Amino acid sequence: MHVKRWSLTAGLLAAGATAAMAQDGDLVVGKPHPWQMGLQEAFSPIEEQIHWFSNYTLAFIVPITILVAVLLGWCVFRYSAKKNPTASRTAHNTTIEVIWTLAPVLVLLMLAIPSFQLLTAQYNPPRDPDLTVKAVGYQWYWGYEYQPPEADADGGASVLSYESYPVEAADIEASKGDLETYPRLLAVDNEMVVPVNTIVRVISTSADVIHSFAVPSLGVKVDAVPGRANEYWFEATREGIFYGQCSELCGAAHWNMPIAIRAVSQEQYDAWYKAALEDLDAANQELVASIKAAQSGRAVASR
Repeated sequence: MHVKRWSLTAGLLAAGATAAMAQDGDLVVGKPHPWQMGLQEAFSPIEEQIHWFSNYTLAFIVPITILVAVLLGWCVFRYSAKKNPTASRTAHNTTIEVIWTLAPVLVLLMLAIPSFQLLTAQYNPPRDPDLTVKAVGYQWYWGYEYQPPEADADGGASVLSYESYPVEAADIEASKGDLETYPRLLAVDNEMVVPVNTIVRVISTSADVIHSFAVPSLGVKVDAVPGRANEYWFEATREGIFYGQCSELCGAAHWNMPIAIRAVSQEQYDAWYKAALEDLDAANQELVASIKAAQSGRAVASR
């Protein structure tokens, strides 16, 4: 029995490691993995800063927790009624009071400064956005509307807009592909397509209740509030598909309101956008075929 349990555990750990290593292949997939510890792998500059700040904060949390546990244990042991039958009547100690006032202030300052810098970076892109997409939350799916390029904005260019619905688990392999690339409860019929290494402005709003547009591997999390437009930005540094979910309790089907962002090359995006204005389904099929052809070409070249 013990051997079987260890074998099962080892198998699950190996499967988790294999899934995590799959991100190093041609198609990057930003998603949670079995037995994963820590944050999802970062595929955007903001998420990389979030990872750094998380580790930086942990460097304070761990020693503080150990110190408090040691002090608590010492007080329980040293000042129990059995070992200290006559309790001290000391009212205060100036040195200790100065230390326990100044030390937390210094720790909070050391946490506040980088956290404010990160917060500022989250809402101030390093340059003007190259693309603006409005993400509208519905119960329970997402709608995307692409702002026309500046050159076409005054020329009456058609606005690309479409809905993104979750794909039922039983239909994923038939309609999308393998479950590793299109996971259960995360796959959608129409992903948000954006160019890689491009500043994308997201205008988030809602048509009914409060939703939240969140993609962990890209460092994106912004509320979608009815009657209000919230702005955020991201920049995918790798081509691939990055998954998220609505992070606000928005109703009965909140658990099945996924988000998928597909980052492609600029050439692939331009071809997809032009085709999607005429036929979205055909444009998506052509895009997937183009991605597979590029992956096959890279695989042949690497041999």
